[in-house]
Amino acid sequence: MKKSKLLIGLSILTVLGVILIAADHIDAPSTTGTSADIADFYAFEPTEGSSNTVFAVDLQSNILPDLAFGTFDEDVLTEINIDTDNDLIEDLVIQAIPRNGMMYFFGPYAPSETGLNGTVLTDYPLGEVEISAETAIVETTNDGVSLFAGPRQDAFFFDFFQFNKVIGGEAPEGFLPPEEASDPFDGTNTMSLVIEIPNAMLGTTTGQNALGLTVYKTWVTTNRKQ
Repeated sequence: MKKSKLLIGLSILTVLGVILIAADHIDAPSTTGTSADIADFYAFEPTEGSSNTVFAVDLQSNILPDLAFGTFDEDVLTEINIDTDNDLIEDLVIQAIPRNGMMYFFGPYAPSETGLNGTVLTDYPLGEVEISAETAIVETTNDGVSLFAGPRQDAFFFDFFQFNKVIGGEAPEGFLPPEEASDPFDGTNTMSLVIEIPNAMLGTTTGQNALGLTVYKTWVTTNRKQ
């Protein structure tokens, strides 16, 4: 049954057409308040020395828990771009797009074109998961990939109001100490996509971070169907 649902989803994606244009961050008015609005992106090892990598994408920040849990826009394709040869151009992408209460994932695979445009990789399904609401649902594929899509507590701590005072020249004392700072993001949700994937599916990388450690250089884009 699960395979059938995935095939139905793939056929829907094919019919809809799949050329999409990249969106921007919260400073882009056309994306604010939608699931094309990228809040935060995290990439890390789940445990030290793990042979897996976790990618966590937070979209549409500042969703209040007492309102609807938030929704994923079916016209928005989220792409995790992965650079493996240190040229800051994506060599692989992992994609996620929702349909009828499910989140479908594709890749990792080399995109047909790099840059702002994106095409859904319907020939390279990675897996699917029901979009969570109050209860978190995680699916693990036969390849050892774990998938989640749904609301999560916003992990971002930021004294937004004091920041505005500082940059506006109204707070010569600067930022407040932790015990006095406020966090307006506390108690709000984001719509999150989380993927834990074996590094073997990502291949080797020549990238290094500031500490000289080998890493995948990675970033996120959202793309809205045009």
